[in-house]
Amino acid sequence: MADPTGREAVAAVWRIESARITGALARYTGDFALAEDCAQEALAEALVNWPREGAPRDPAGWLLTAGRRRVIDAFRRRSALDERYAAHGLGEGGIVAGGAPVGAPPDPAREDGDVLWDPDRIDDDTLALMFLACHPVLPREGRVALTLRVVGGLTSDEIARAFLVPTATVQARITRAKKTLKAARVPFGTPTAAERAERLGSVLSVVYLVFTEGSSAGSGRDLIRLDLASEAQRLARVLSRLMPDEGEVHGLLALLELTAARFPARTGPDGEPVLLEHQDRRRWDRAAIRRGRAALARAEWTGRGLGAYGLQAAIAECHAAAPSVEATDWERIVLLYEALGRLAPSPVVDLNRAVAVCMARGPAAALAIVDGLAGAKALSGSHLLPNVRGEFLARLGRTDEARTELERAVRLCGNERERTVLRRKLADLG
Repeated sequence: MADPTGREAVAAVWRIESARITGALARYTGDFALAEDCAQEALAEALVNWPREGAPRDPAGWLLTAGRRRVIDAFRRRSALDERYAAHGLGEGGIVAGGAPVGAPPDPAREDGDVLWDPDRIDDDTLALMFLACHPVLPREGRVALTLRVVGGLTSDEIARAFLVPTATVQARITRAKKTLKAARVPFGTPTAAERAERLGSVLSVVYLVFTEGSSAGSGRDLIRLDLASEAQRLARVLSRLMPDEGEVHGLLALLELTAARFPARTGPDGEPVLLEHQDRRRWDRAAIRRGRAALARAEWTGRGLGAYGLQAAIAECHAAAPSVEATDWERIVLLYEALGRLAPSPVVDLNRAVAVCMARGPAAALAIVDGLAGAKALSGSHLLPNVRGEFLARLGRTDEARTELERAVRLCGNERERTVLRRKLADLG
């Protein structure tokens, strides 16, 4: 009898196990593109068989075995093709990244699967896959799509829905990314310590970018996309287990946990945003706050000082520890933003520092910072700067100027929920 939940079972197992399966196949073949293709074929096979026959007792093993069969079939097809080429004097096949002849079938000694599914190698495979998907040779869009596909286990349709782009666009990005990795001869394997240090920033930035899009959607009807934000948190947790001695990995995890802790209070019953000063802090996720503070303590424990993500996590911890906006240690937040600005300067950091200065010292001091950003044409296409500047002007009683700024913010804002909040601010001006 067909199992009506078969497709759900496939999706659940794939989301958890896809990175391990693809990584194991990539190590087995030495060819990442082939491994990813064969893993996807195994997924397609499961989507057909499991609803009809029921989920197997060992779902991950079933998928891995199916993927390995696809690999063997691919090697045999290549071998036959090479023989035909040789018969016509066209030469032999090439060499895959791992060094095995493309046309050669897998080593029979590996057929028992021990090498494929060695528990001691799983973490290495997942780590290698994360660093491969986030390789600096790829453009940012390619890194995001490939990471969500091969490490996160999301389908092209899911990625497309998350970023509000056509599925064909996502598929093209993934295809280009795999071709780029192959053309650049990027090998699959656990990066050396030097390579990890060099490329870790790229990995962290992809995870952070995914979370940022999930926590404050740049467009669309929803303010928060929990699926994206949750996936970024999961990736950060995986990375923290794989690289326990890297303080900035724990700093990123702390930032994501502490930020996500406020999600339950960030929107009202109708889905509209609730500003920090109006949030019911009793609704904040205390378990997430505890996890975030523990990750931040681990980042500090490494003894190298907090990095950019760790400093942002420390700022989030200040909010988490405060019973109200008024009781928040705004002077400490100002100091943390000043340190962050020196370590990772950006107009957004300066804008956030201005907000903290406003709360600590008043709107006049904060307006000077924002005016400097406006004069430098920073954030010229973003609604954030006119929104903050309008808020400061309103507090100073300069209502007409505040209205002009907030009207500009409405025009620039791409998210419908945030536009509602901006229009409400305009209405409150009278």
